[in-house]
Amino acid sequence: MNPSRVVLVTGGSRGIGHGIAERLAKAGHRVAATYRSGEVPQGVVGVPCDVTDPDQVELAFSQVESDLGNVEVLVANAGITRDTLLMRMSDEDWDQVIATNLTGAFRVARRAARPMIRARFGRIIFISSVAGIRGVPGHIAYAVVKGAMLQFTRCLARDEADNNIRVNCVAPGIIRTRFHDAMTPEAKVHNLAVRIPLHREGTPEDVADAVRMLVTNNFITGETVVIDGGTSMQVCR
Repeated sequence: MNPSRVVLVTGGSRGIGHGIAERLAKAGHRVAATYRSGEVPQGVVGVPCDVTDPDQVELAFSQVESDLGNVEVLVANAGITRDTLLMRMSDEDWDQVIATNLTGAFRVARRAARPMIRARFGRIIFISSVAGIRGVPGHIAYAVVKGAMLQFTRCLARDEADNNIRVNCVAPGIIRTRFHDAMTPEAKVHNLAVRIPLHREGTPEDVADAVRMLVTNNFITGETVVIDGGTSMQVCR
């Protein structure tokens, strides 16, 4: 039986983050989740935090350490989207996506790594997207930061391998959440779903299952696990 770990999920009040926090708590881990709005799952410690604010990140980790202990597993999930074509994208929208999705992930990973290095144990899991692998029209900022997270994963995995810190990434495809509904029109979602070999959209639970596996596995690091129902096997037309 795998031991219970202290887990922090960023952006854990809705969608994929909510599903991950809920699944890991049910698996017996001691789970905290950051949020800006909404509610975290039952049995999960809620911690208010905007990952674009360094002071809030420090306060969030301090609260988790006080309530549960040092973070042993970090799931960097917090993210936003500002979808539009290049010529319509403002500097402000671009900066917000970079600050939340990429710099925010960097900031929480750096803070989590400190006690992990001292303990010589840790798991860091980034939530990316297939948009960062294949590219998606009209999602330039989102795809750019999600692609950057793949390289962040590989570099950090190499840096921290000697400290027994495993760093991996999960790249979901079409996952049925309110976040994705806001990002993609309903008709387009169903159009894309037809191309999925498994003939359905994914769920937050599908992603949570992959994260749970990476939490307990001791011999996977620097990898990106694609959760897209087999869509990436096909040639993009």
